[in-house]
Amino acid sequence: MKTRTQAQWDGYRPKPAGSEDAVHDACGVCGIFAPGEDVARSTFFALYALQHRGQESAGIAVSDGFELRCHKDMGLISQIFTEDILATLPGYLSVGHTRYSTSGSSIVYNAQPLLNSSSLGQFALAHNGNLVNTEALRDKLPDTLVPTSNSDSDVMVRMLALAPDGPMEDRIEYLMKECIGAFSVVLCTETQLFGFRDPWGVRPLCLGKYGSGWALASESCALTTLGAEFVREVEPGEIVIIDKEGMRSRMVATDIKPANCIFEYIYFSRPDTAFKGRELYLARYQMGRELAKEKPIPADVVMGVPDSATAAAIGYADESGIPFIEGLMKNRYIGRTFINPDQRMRAQGVKLKFNPLLANLTGKRVVLVDDSIVRGTTTRQIVAMLRRAGATEVHVRITCPPMRHPCFLGVDTATYDELIAANMGVPEIRKVIGADSLGYLSEEGLVASTARDRKDFCMGCFTGHYPAGIHEELTGRVRELEGAQR
Repeated sequence: MKTRTQAQWDGYRPKPAGSEDAVHDACGVCGIFAPGEDVARSTFFALYALQHRGQESAGIAVSDGFELRCHKDMGLISQIFTEDILATLPGYLSVGHTRYSTSGSSIVYNAQPLLNSSSLGQFALAHNGNLVNTEALRDKLPDTLVPTSNSDSDVMVRMLALAPDGPMEDRIEYLMKECIGAFSVVLCTETQLFGFRDPWGVRPLCLGKYGSGWALASESCALTTLGAEFVREVEPGEIVIIDKEGMRSRMVATDIKPANCIFEYIYFSRPDTAFKGRELYLARYQMGRELAKEKPIPADVVMGVPDSATAAAIGYADESGIPFIEGLMKNRYIGRTFINPDQRMRAQGVKLKFNPLLANLTGKRVVLVDDSIVRGTTTRQIVAMLRRAGATEVHVRITCPPMRHPCFLGVDTATYDELIAANMGVPEIRKVIGADSLGYLSEEGLVASTARDRKDFCMGCFTGHYPAGIHEELTGRVRELEGAQR
């Protein structure tokens, strides 16, 4: 951890009200292969189920077996696609994407899917993740090649277009061996659908049976929305190939050990998504129980910050015997519009997002459960809101360890300078957020909640140790990569 003088700690100020202060979701990808159907509408609903993974831009590419057509734009899926637009995307084969930018700026230029051509014909690519060797890959490309965006996904597209001759699965294997970092990708040509995942398996990708065809998606909840039958997760280092001959699989040989992002369990994925046969709601509920065991406190009520911490708050309440209440009502559709608040409203910060339930808070000692603290701004505002609503004490409990390091694998967590836990200890953070006490879940308690082994996960944002094969690439390049993601 960095060290600062007490004077520097005393002078620390989180970003002002209205600033971004959250662990931002990764992207969401999906793909459908269903001969005899028009799949644009189904792809729209699959993306809708993945909207939580990115709200900046979205797109759908569809093939009718002869030609790829694509529509993409900035904004939410419901704002981008209409019945008339979906009617311009006929075909039985699709790729969809919803984006939160971590590499490449947030402009329509970088919206996905990205389209390109090779000697095999057209293809469209949708990528969830982040590469850490993008510049080295760019150096391998001809200087005269005009980019289609400024993201690492564009580098992947151009490398596929220039890969050695052979079928698309050979080109994908070539790409996978060149790329270092996180990539869960869905790709389609005019006649085939592919899904492939980096050998670390950082970001999720799953496979489902969709009628007589197949579907791929970042999360199983999207398959459920389609009425598709979940079959399995795409394995780290695996290429899934789907065409009129059926579905087949190909593994890319590697000695890399898988390391799934543990934040998929804490926050990113929807609670009704399942990993390794277990819904994430149960993991989050258990995080709350573990937190109550590790960080007990006398109190009158337990509440969660809606909606991501609700399951954990219920777990904390059940384990501690303290009643669970709803303390905040979420204004769910604020932020789901292109109408920006004026400066007076923006200064209200979390008041735009939450309204307190006074009857549940007045005169109460409150345990406030949340999934993370990034910069501290939002937590400080919520604690102050609860006090104004009449809470006599506010005890903050967080369902993960302190986030002391950035993520470079497809998540925008903030830089070392911005991460409050990279610059302060727990007692100092407690003072900044204005809580009566502050407790974080331990690494051991977090892993136990997943019912999996510690070796299965990347926990670099807590420990600073990233997966083997990625950690070495990051050494000495932290500041450069921090700048590339912002």
